[in-house]
Amino acid sequence: MSWQRRLFSFVRFAGLHTADLGGAGQVVSRRKPLVARMPGGLSAVSAQRQPEVLPLERNAWLLQTRKPGHRLGARDLGDGTWLVGPRRAPRRVVRALGRSGAAHLVYEPAAMQADIRLFQQGLGNFLSGEHAAWMMREQRVNCVLDVGANTGQYARALRAAGYEGRIVSFEPLAHLVEELERHSRDDPDWIVVPYALGDADEQAEINVVPGTMSSLLDSSEFGREWSSTLRETSTQTIDVRRLDSVFDEAVAGLEEPRVYLKMDTQGYDVQTFTGAGARLAEVVAMQSEVACVPIYEGMPQMIAQLELYQAAGFSLTGMFPVTIDPRSLRVIEFDAMFIRADAR
Repeated sequence: MSWQRRLFSFVRFAGLHTADLGGAGQVVSRRKPLVARMPGGLSAVSAQRQPEVLPLERNAWLLQTRKPGHRLGARDLGDGTWLVGPRRAPRRVVRALGRSGAAHLVYEPAAMQADIRLFQQGLGNFLSGEHAAWMMREQRVNCVLDVGANTGQYARALRAAGYEGRIVSFEPLAHLVEELERHSRDDPDWIVVPYALGDADEQAEINVVPGTMSSLLDSSEFGREWSSTLRETSTQTIDVRRLDSVFDEAVAGLEEPRVYLKMDTQGYDVQTFTGAGARLAEVVAMQSEVACVPIYEGMPQMIAQLELYQAAGFSLTGMFPVTIDPRSLRVIEFDAMFIRADAR
């Protein structure tokens, strides 16, 4: 993974000001000095720097870094919008977001119009991360339960953003556990747990597929049509535990645990949630993938999932699209964020 991709995936947890929009552009704000490359040899930079720059507003600029002799063209379109970029490059627009002008959206209109899904998903990922970071700050979270950790992408994002609390990563697949342990080796407060979470302490067969879509559930007919990856399965026997049976171990040594439950289990979030039992009262905030179109058999649809979480005392604070079907244009899954109303 390139440094640009790492930066753009990590930025959401730090309150920084640039994020990849899937090839269509970036979000740029002005909180901290930070340079991020954009397509065509351009970069976006926020306040407190003095390079050769093109001013957009009082505290935000665009500049060119790779070709010193190549001039950057720009035209004020009014209403906080600028047309920017080298004269022969694809047209880019910089649009101020909100009345404060604290953030700018940099994008290529042609690319956006060619595939609005990439634009929406990229912007949704950015906002989802910023929303989660806001919830963690507001709730003074000091322990994140990273359920469905894969290779530790979520945990590494937290660390890169400056989160210093405990992370407990649950991942049952042996080859992924090895990579998790390698990433966490020099981090004493990042704990790797080599099993899955569910609604029973048991052994189970998991469907292993390339990438991040391995699941304890069989893929649905729609799922197999939607993604060829779900047709390339093998099985592996794994250990499954209830969260309430390991909760004390996860928070051991924390004087006042403030727990954030992150679930990304490819259709098994409800079983993970149910397995927390009475310990859910100690979870101050959480996030879960909810499905509009289930890609796994037995995976509940969004309405039933939301009702379950709300009945347990969690209130919805935000929803952000994760995947969109290019044929039907339907959203397949959302990232849903919740807060326990009595936890503030």
